Amino acid sequence: MTRKAVLVTGGAKRLGAAMVRRFSEAGWHVVIHCNRSVKEAEDLARELPSADVVRCDLSDIEAGIAMVTGLARRLPDWRCLINSASVFEPDHVTALDPETNRRAMQINAASPAALAQAYFAHATSAAGRRVVQVTDQKLSNLNPDFFSYTMSKSAADIAARMLAMAHDGEDRVYTLAPGAILPSHDQDAEEAESSHRLNLLERRTRASEVADAALFLAEGPLASGQALYVDSGQHLLSQPRDVIYMEREGD
Repeated sequence: MTRKAVLVTGGAKRLGAAMVRRFSEAGWHVVIHCNRSVKEAEDLARELPSADVVRCDLSDIEAGIAMVTGLARRLPDWRCLINSASVFEPDHVTALDPETNRRAMQINAASPAALAQAYFAHATSAAGRRVVQVTDQKLSNLNPDFFSYTMSKSAADIAARMLAMAHDGEDRVYTLAPGAILPSHDQDAEEAESSHRLNLLERRTRASEVADAALFLAEGPLASGQALYVDSGQHLLSQPRDVIYMEREGD
């Protein structure tokens, strides 16, 4: 494998798949990580000129580290790791669910940090290496919904900023914070269209915009530690609830 390479965790579906396609269009070899979405990952890989699939359960931190070290042995120009995989399960600020919290903290925060550490320890690229940690605009626009998810994304954000302090030369760490982009949970298309316009520009942010931002971070000149928000200004608001519930309640 001689092409510049990127690993996108959670790359089989949703925002991860959009990023996979964008990097492929830009000439990268794309490694698509999945856990349960093996068929979707393999179908996507077959569409692309240079792609392959790795399967790993990121609730197992040692398995995640082994995945990264194995890839490092066969990717001589591994320029970017995008930590996109996450779980987004509901619990409330008044009713934390212990199992939901455990899964969120492991998959959304601890494993991405461990993958980044293993990547910097083992991956090689003469062009420099980049880690992009996908977070969420809601860290700047807090509401009490999806309590464990928000806790875990906050931990992932802090971990990425700390990692950036140790990698601020040719190796860099960034955060990418999307807003409401795709339908979540039981939302239908009409409800998503309405709720996802609850931002300053009153427009629907597209998955392709997040993918473009990820590619810019991987290839661009930004200093380590910087954050990009792709949310049509949603993070600049103060919303009392998640937009799913705001739309349903008519706020």
